[in-house]
Amino acid sequence: MMFAHRDKDQSKLDLLSAESKADIDNWIAKYPEEQKQSAVMAALRIVQDQNGGYLTDELIEAIAEYLSMQPIAVYEVATFYSMYERKPVGKVKICVCTNISCMLCGSDGVVEHLENKLGIKLGETTEDGMFTLKEVECLGACVNAPVLQIGNEYHEKLTKEKLDKLIESLDKL
Repeated sequence: MMFAHRDKDQSKLDLLSAESKADIDNWIAKYPEEQKQSAVMAALRIVQDQNGGYLTDELIEAIAEYLSMQPIAVYEVATFYSMYERKPVGKVKICVCTNISCMLCGSDGVVEHLENKLGIKLGETTEDGMFTLKEVECLGACVNAPVLQIGNEYHEKLTKEKLDKLIESLDKL
């Protein structure tokens, strides 16, 4: 769902769906009343999901308005963490850990294999919009390195064979 440009005088809150606002309100309720900005990470995830997987400037500003925050504070969070996207991504976002433990266990080979198999480089999306390949920092599964994440699922102790089976299963989505 794409959003048209709004007049500067118009509130950006109408960019947030009623369902998103209700979900954000559930997160706000978990914090003291004067600390509703603590829900910023959840709000970014909720609104990113509402918008098909990425955040626009206007949506970030709407979140800031909803949480009574300065927009720059919300931008800082949205650009610091790798789970937030600032441009459209594929239907399947493959997040490959390239931090030290994964690197020492062969994540460079995982990246190379995926780039060759998908025909894209890190940070790119396939022409059909199916796959985005993203480099991320530590996924916290170092004992099973190398690791990648797709949605909420981790795939560990990766080999070329495991990668081929995974991509084949995802191609059927």
